[in-house]
Formats: sequence, C-alpha cells, structure tokens
Amino acid sequence: MPATVVERAPVDRPVVFYDGGCGLCHSSVRFLITRDPSGHLRFATLQGPYAAEHLAADVRDTGPDGTIVLMEPGVGVSVRSRALLRALSHLGGRWRLAGRLAAVPGLSRILDVAYGVVTRNRDRWFGRTDECPVLDPALRSRFLD
Repeated sequence: MPATVVERAPVDRPVVFYDGGCGLCHSSVRFLITRDPSGHLRFATLQGPYAAEHLAADVRDTGPDGTIVLMEPGVGVSVRSRALLRALSHLGGRWRLAGRLAAVPGLSRILDVAYGVVTRNRDRWFGRTDECPVLDPALRSRFLD
C-alpha cells in the first residue's frame, strides 16, 4: 500500500494548531471558521504531520493543560491565550481588538491563568474524541492535515 502524501501548503497565512482530540478545541475551530468566511485562517492538529514539520516538540505537547498555537508569517508562534487573541484578530471587524489586547504587557499572563482553569477541565466539560468531525468538503482545503 503506497504512503499517504500530505500536501504541504506554504506558510503564507496564519495556521491555528489545536488538540485534535479535544471537544472544546473542535468547537473553537468551528467558531473561527464560521466567522472567517474569506478563509484567511488555516488549521492543523497538534498531533498531525503538519505540526510535526513546523513546530518544535515542546510546542506541540498538549499535556494535561492543553494548548492552542498560532503560527503567523512574519510574526512567529504564539501559544495559549495570546494565540487565541491573535487568531481572533484575524477575523477582522470588532475582533481586531483582540489582537490589540494580546499586545498589552502582562495581560496574557493573567489570561493564561483563566485559560489554564478551562484547559484543565476541558475533557470533563467538553469531552474527548478519537475521531475528527466530518468536514464539509468545501472546508477541507483549510485543514492542512
């Protein structure tokens, strides 16, 4: 049986990396997709081949607290609450304010405390899954693995 080829897209748009087994993460991705009809954001699981190729192992480790990672061309990599705020800023409109909040000194550390509470309880509150939800074929091109 031939090896599966994963088509590599250039890192020319922001990529949101998420825990592929986390129910909250899947909901967050759906939230971003529905508010980004132009398709500016792309997505990949932290456990997938695209993350393995583009992120260091310690960044990909979801651990017990989990994480979200945003890779932006020309900006670099953000994690946790800063990644979430920066991802929201790419939605445009009023969401751009979130990007400004991500730049406020010390705010990310405060938000990471709340982020930690949610992520430590995410499996209990939102469940885990071993399967990725079935994607609308029109959206598949936005997922890199």
